[in-house]
Amino acid sequence: MSSGEFDLIYRYFAPLAGEGAPAFGLQDDAAVFQTEPGQELVLTKDALVCSVHFLETDAPDMLARKALRVNLSDLAGMGADAKGYLLALALPQKMTAEQRRNWVATFTKGLAQDQQEFSLTLLGGDTVSTPGPLTISLTALGTVPKGRALHRFGARAGDVIYVSGTLGDSAIGLALRQGTLEEQDVKCRDFLVDRYLLPQPRLALGRALRDLANAAMDISDGLIADLRHICEASGLGARIFESDLPFSPAAGKVFERFPAYNKKVWQGGDDYEMLFTVPENREKEVTALSQELGLSLTRIGQMTQNRELHLLDQDHRDVLQAGEMEGFSHF
Repeated sequence: MSSGEFDLIYRYFAPLAGEGAPAFGLQDDAAVFQTEPGQELVLTKDALVCSVHFLETDAPDMLARKALRVNLSDLAGMGADAKGYLLALALPQKMTAEQRRNWVATFTKGLAQDQQEFSLTLLGGDTVSTPGPLTISLTALGTVPKGRALHRFGARAGDVIYVSGTLGDSAIGLALRQGTLEEQDVKCRDFLVDRYLLPQPRLALGRALRDLANAAMDISDGLIADLRHICEASGLGARIFESDLPFSPAAGKVFERFPAYNKKVWQGGDDYEMLFTVPENREKEVTALSQELGLSLTRIGQMTQNRELHLLDQDHRDVLQAGEMEGFSHF
């Protein structure tokens, strides 16, 4: 059985595209994508590299879902509706034909599962071999009503800062996967590892924030690093409080035994929760939205005219140390 490029495309990827528009079963080298009147196109791209963004032992179907979901999280941060995606795979030359075929078969099962959950299709892409590590590059396409996209800029002094869900779970889950941290409670460990393996893009929240938030983005590099992006884009500062930062009961158990890990709440990456600011007089709408979505939305501080960013403890002392605002960086 062949496992060449075109065989892999027609056998495994073409079914993800469907037979009709916009990709026509991947029979052409490009898709024809038509946006609806009054809509703007939103594009985002992320690359995942083995041993940088994921472990070599991570299952292919989970990698597929994570690659898709981190891009969907970017769309959520813009308030967009997901429509489709482009995919490029660089598969290691050291893979045998059978290993390559089996890996792609499992990978595409993961894509199919999330395509159904998020109602989108594959639009096209490329499959190549590489002497380097396995690399997954995915571009997601979405649409948003004209003029209503969310941005990092636009926050105003006095705006209240909110985050969705809980923070730090994914960073702790990665530590558990790497073996640098141990957790005997199976349910606790499984929850934290799942948060690392399977992000939850907050698409419904992003849509709901179009007419509520002054600024928004998803949290990928860590709370402090990403809040700093909003501060810089908006020409403002922020004061947030350590005691207000939300973390899960599972993370709390880890902090009881390893207090140093509490920094993961504001410094760890891969949360893929939403960070947003709203006028103080609209907080009741945030409370109602939280109840409507069944998703915790936690107030953690306020934007300030002073351009400094402060993380304060219960005595209003700054917790941040030199160099702790940068978050994850590749370079």
